[in-house]
Amino acid sequence: MACQMPISQTQSFSNTRTPSLSLLFKTPAVQVLVPRSRLSTGHGARRRMNGARLRNAGVVKATATEMPSKRRSGDEVKGFVDEMRAVAMKLHTRDQAKEGEKEPEGKPVAKWEPTVEGYLRFLVDSKVVYDTLESIVSEAACPWYAEFRSTGLERSEKLTKDLEWFKEQGHAIPDPSTPGLTYSQLLKELSVKDPQAFICHFYNIYFAHTAGGRMIGKKVAEKILDGKELEFYKWEGDLRQLLQNVREKLNEVANDWSREEKNHCLEETEKSFKFSGDILRLILS
Repeated sequence: MACQMPISQTQSFSNTRTPSLSLLFKTPAVQVLVPRSRLSTGHGARRRMNGARLRNAGVVKATATEMPSKRRSGDEVKGFVDEMRAVAMKLHTRDQAKEGEKEPEGKPVAKWEPTVEGYLRFLVDSKVVYDTLESIVSEAACPWYAEFRSTGLERSEKLTKDLEWFKEQGHAIPDPSTPGLTYSQLLKELSVKDPQAFICHFYNIYFAHTAGGRMIGKKVAEKILDGKELEFYKWEGDLRQLLQNVREKLNEVANDWSREEKNHCLEETEKSFKFSGDILRLILS
């Protein structure tokens, strides 16, 4: 998909387009035709008419359960992000998510034996990736990347504070390693050559950290940091709302993609899991 002008310069996200009525109501209307010869006031005619009304009501009731329900204030509209989530969930194991389909590999998080050194490698390489993401949306080689600036999900500044804290505790901060540097380079290339693939990585990195990432951070902290909660796992404001704001922007961007482009984005999910997993495994190094 060719990059386009930022959405804020063409239309506001608050003005989400209304689905066409032809899409919302694809079920044809049910009609009951009564021949003129039967339009009488006799008891038999009334019985036939009442029977027709009951049959009609039954069909309408059955059809109504298949139609999209009218949106109420506060209801969440399904969009492309739901497709992205569904694909991502399938790549989880059952112990990670109930929708997971993959077989577990290695020990569950509860049985991990992390080290401070390994955790620092993980944090340093994570910062390389988040630095890269924030730089990409700041420079906005593809203009609509600018819509993802200052979402509240940014992690670079938080990681800087955490690494400074470890340094104050007397720990040596390692240099970035291959997993983080490799992923950073891939993200840079995709952001220019393949926006749909880049958005897949953007979504999975940020959203996974707010879910499984927090759980892992808590377990690791309990084992090697006396339960200290790092800044990496803190957000300003309502996290649910921050995530919802980004969902809406992602959905709006994807509205202009073809089905082929959307499928291409979804196909990148497994690769995003692989690169993120390589960084995550640094905790056990």
